[in-house]
Amino acid sequence: MKNHKPSPNRSLGKYAYFTGVGFQMIAIIGVFTYIGFRIDESRNSEVLLWTALFALAGVCISIYTVIRAVTRRGK
Repeated sequence: MKNHKPSPNRSLGKYAYFTGVGFQMIAIIGVFTYIGFRIDESRNSEVLLWTALFALAGVCISIYTVIRAVTRRGK
């Protein structure tokens, strides 16, 4: 029975991978929120309905991508 100890390079690779996933999540939410804001701005809306809806869609999509990345990385 071998003692499997993760190498420091492999651990660093995991941190880098999941840091990238975090930045990807921020970018997705930011882009969707910006799109919603631009729609509300073009329509001169007093209530930022499209901003809220697109931000929520961005959160859902980013959570999906995180779950997919975590399950893919775990294999």
